[in-house]
Amino acid sequence: MHTAVFAHRGSKSNRPENTLAAFREAMRVHSDGIELDVHLTKDQQLVVMHDEKVNRTTNAKGQIKNFTLKEIKEMDAGGWFAPQYRGERVPTLKEVLELLTDFPGTLNIEFKTDRNVYPGIEGKVARLVDKYRANLPVVYSSFNHESLIRMKKIDPSADVALLLWERLADPWVYTEQVGATAQHLWEPSALSETGKQLQQHGIKVRAWTVNKPKNMQRTFEMGIDAMITDYPEVALDLRKSFEKAENTVD
Repeated sequence: MHTAVFAHRGSKSNRPENTLAAFREAMRVHSDGIELDVHLTKDQQLVVMHDEKVNRTTNAKGQIKNFTLKEIKEMDAGGWFAPQYRGERVPTLKEVLELLTDFPGTLNIEFKTDRNVYPGIEGKVARLVDKYRANLPVVYSSFNHESLIRMKKIDPSADVALLLWERLADPWVYTEQVGATAQHLWEPSALSETGKQLQQHGIKVRAWTVNKPKNMQRTFEMGIDAMITDYPEVALDLRKSFEKAENTVD
């Protein structure tokens, strides 16, 4: 089985995460998917960043929800990573979707609603996605499964995936109750018996965050549906080698 490679927050290992530079790199290496995170600003604008606070990945401090988009756009989102990325800005979801207009792979949008609820974020995202990726693959994920249920009510055809650290008893039952097609599982959980059980029940398994080559190899061997990795180029090269070796044996 062909294991898809999703670029985690763009190409997080060699570009400042969740920036246009990172997403361009993910496209350059021909990632099968791109994962990103969305929040709402004080003035209800969708921005792409992982943390609830801007502290780690910009030169400012505070919660995203307490800043306007104009204020966030004044922050440097690249200098913390390397001098050559100084001046990189926090992108809006609209800017990212415009960049990815012709990206044929799967876009994985994570609702960061497990700490800040952001009322109405699901509808705002759905409307933007409908405009820019109506005929291209999108999967929504979140640790807040209520967000996914709300998304299914907004768009019953939406593809949603449960984000989980832990392994559940009879995990396919809960997945089906939520209306999800996949579980995005922490790497050790995905590479356990749980991953096999889910796939046996028709539930896709995407493992995060798979960064060690030996674990990338395990995802290929187990036939995991996808890995989400900070090193998409490394994973894609390893997959080529793995598939070449398999074809040689066959």
